[in-house]
Amino acid sequence: MGRWALWAGATMAVATAVALLAALGGVLWLAARRLAGSRARPLHGGGDAALMRGKTVLITGANSGLGRATAAELLRLGARVIMGCRDRGRAQEAAAQLRRELRQDGDPGPSPDAGALGELVVKEVDLASLRSVRAFCQEVLQEEPRLDVLINNAGIFQCPYMKTEDGFEMQFGVNHLGHFLLTNLLLGLLKSSAPSRIVVVSSKLYKYGDINFEDLNSEQSYNKSFCYSRSKLANILFTRELARRLEGTNVTVNVLHPGIVRTNLGRHISIPLLVKPLFNLVSWAFFKTPLEGAQTSIYLASSPEVEGVSGKYFGDCKEEELLPKAMDESVARKLWDISEVMVGILK
Repeated sequence: MGRWALWAGATMAVATAVALLAALGGVLWLAARRLAGSRARPLHGGGDAALMRGKTVLITGANSGLGRATAAELLRLGARVIMGCRDRGRAQEAAAQLRRELRQDGDPGPSPDAGALGELVVKEVDLASLRSVRAFCQEVLQEEPRLDVLINNAGIFQCPYMKTEDGFEMQFGVNHLGHFLLTNLLLGLLKSSAPSRIVVVSSKLYKYGDINFEDLNSEQSYNKSFCYSRSKLANILFTRELARRLEGTNVTVNVLHPGIVRTNLGRHISIPLLVKPLFNLVSWAFFKTPLEGAQTSIYLASSPEVEGVSGKYFGDCKEEELLPKAMDESVARKLWDISEVMVGILK
């Protein structure tokens, strides 16, 4: 029995090792394909340098991830980009780095004339503070004669239960309410700058969320995954209701999902130390880069193909279908009315 047990144990160990090596080999093979594909596949944002040169674009959360990649590409197209960021110091560092990269880039993209690169401006805004949002918008309205594109990009993902400065559940407060107030305060400038565009970054995870009007602040129960999905569903409902309200103004608003992207958005997700190397490899093999994930934001902000298009949901630069709960007009209107009360917008 002793020899049999030893033989069985050795066989099991070998089988496990072989399985692990096979899995690792598969991941490496797919990673190689991913690398080759990303090098061979052209980005398809469809930005138009002639359309964007001289335009002013405001991007929230522009110092990292999708926002930074979006800012870089729109700068290449000649746009004047305002980075609205929570941490001014980190934003200024990101801006300085972006300027260096764009000047040194041997492949400047659609706008090969380096002199055509747009201007980069840093402004501070904390979407978890309605006071900060109001101060930021007041500064923009005082200093900016026009605003051609607003990109609501900043977000927080699956954080532990926390509240904003104003007492709102953090994910709903930042992802929905902060941008709801910011957009409403800047609507006048967007209208006077028309034709202008609003771009809202949502997520496919909206499918797992619901709008519970009895517990929008998650005080009865809190599930970080569900609350993130709810905030992303709120983004879509907000977009559709805003599009209805903006009919005839020549201001369009569309919403998108970027796909699964390698960014720091998942900083609140805990991954076991032993699993991290494999997770990093898998994410490198299968997740989009920030630049790839930003393509739909860039497309909606700058492509002539979507001129006049409003109230639609996009992924990979194409319009996609929504679930019925994301198209419920009565829920969208009720959410709008309640959001106005929550952020203190006076009629």
